[in-house]
Amino acid sequence: MSNHELTIPYSDDLLLSLKESPEEFEAEARLLLAAKLYELGRLTTGRAAELAGVGRVEFMFLLGRFGLSPVGVDPEELQQDLANA
Repeated sequence: MSNHELTIPYSDDLLLSLKESPEEFEAEARLLLAAKLYELGRLTTGRAAELAGVGRVEFMFLLGRFGLSPVGVDPEELQQDLANA
């Protein structure tokens, strides 16, 4: 399976206004994208964690920062999460 890369240009001014390093900003951007795709039901917690670059358990805890639950309301989603664990 091949890997693809998404490139999003941003300026130093953005980093200054956020008071973040490039590494911090990029990690947060990956997490935000993963959390949103999880929220929309497009990714399981396991796949979203991979996209965010963190472990599944850590991702599940991080979801609380966005007011999201790591437990899907759909039993099929929970089965998928367990299968991907």
